[in-house]
Amino acid sequence: MNAFLRSTFLIALAEMGDKSQLVSLAYATRFSWPIALGGVTIATLLVHLCSVWLGEALGVTLPAFWIRMIAGIAFIGFGLWTLRGDTYDGSATQRRSRFGPLVTVACTFFVSELGDKTMLATVTLASQLQSWLGVWLGSTVGMVAADALAILVGQVLGKRLPERAIKLAAAGIFLVFGAGTILQAVRAG
Repeated sequence: MNAFLRSTFLIALAEMGDKSQLVSLAYATRFSWPIALGGVTIATLLVHLCSVWLGEALGVTLPAFWIRMIAGIAFIGFGLWTLRGDTYDGSATQRRSRFGPLVTVACTFFVSELGDKTMLATVTLASQLQSWLGVWLGSTVGMVAADALAILVGQVLGKRLPERAIKLAAAGIFLVFGAGTILQAVRAG
């Protein structure tokens, strides 16, 4: 699976039920879908560009065995993190901003992504796959697609996603990818 497709798939899964997806859903109930989606897209492009840069730097400095081992452990960690879940207290939607709604959504989403599992997953993918453009574009497409779903739900239904089933499926896939990546490292190492 090439870097673009793998990144798109894994980041879309990682975003399901994530706190930044809940931020998207909350903003979709407050602003129009083009504003919410535009802010999410701008923030995602920026945060994932930083993530890919960091991942590429780690990929150049670490041996392939350790990159695979760390990536496998990280994916298992993301699976467990997905099972645990994130929370969102809604405080970002309570305050009025002196900036326009697009900037408000973009800034809030950017900050919610810093250190988040999707950012860390993007760093991991970039260090492992060594294709910065494929990982950057794929992770951005996956993230925006997952958040577009939340925005659609927020606009149409105004209710929460069926979190439990999505969370279990996403966690299972991360655990499988993690175990597979560790096995690859052991076999190759």
